[in-house]
Amino acid sequence: MIALALAGCSRRGEIDPTGGIVAVRSACPMAAIPAYTGDITLFNPAGSTDARAIDVVANMTNLRSTCSEGAQFYSEATFTVNARRTDATAARQVTLPFFSAVMRGGSAVVAKRVGQVVLDFPAGEYRATATAKAGSYVDKAAATLPADIQAKITQKRKAGDADAAIDPFAQPDVRAALQRTSFELLVGFNLTQDQLRYNATR
Repeated sequence: MIALALAGCSRRGEIDPTGGIVAVRSACPMAAIPAYTGDITLFNPAGSTDARAIDVVANMTNLRSTCSEGAQFYSEATFTVNARRTDATAARQVTLPFFSAVMRGGSAVVAKRVGQVVLDFPAGEYRATATAKAGSYVDKAAATLPADIQAKITQKRKAGDADAAIDPFAQPDVRAALQRTSFELLVGFNLTQDQLRYNATR
């Protein structure tokens, strides 16, 4: 038996009073960095991909998100960019583009924005760090499971009942509703096709 806690103070993995396992589902978008988009490499000259031509390397880390609830869910993701350059002779400012995208159901892009993070390298310093943030709004109704689906998931089942051994999450309508109401806030560097290819093949 699995009980899905849609709200309240129960924590994932706890045993509920009926003996079921509590699985907590948040309607707030989860923040993540998509594969191959958390790093960026700049070359000098720009068209080269030779290791000797690497100019600046940067990566995203410490991604954290908060969510506030009103008529809409507002999620805000903050992250740190750590960068390293190969020539520390003079002071230098490097601006890197990043994107934030709201995904629905793991495949549909609902919204996308492009921002910038600015890194300041003092003269003689090889490393620089900066922080940035991105926000998203998701309609509360769109991220909430319909009442009939919630009832199917949280229905109490007793041993011997005809549906006692049926996993509600395996039912097509439940799976479809969970996918339809699942949102993610994805953050990464806004890479060119060449930069993305470099990250995927290096």
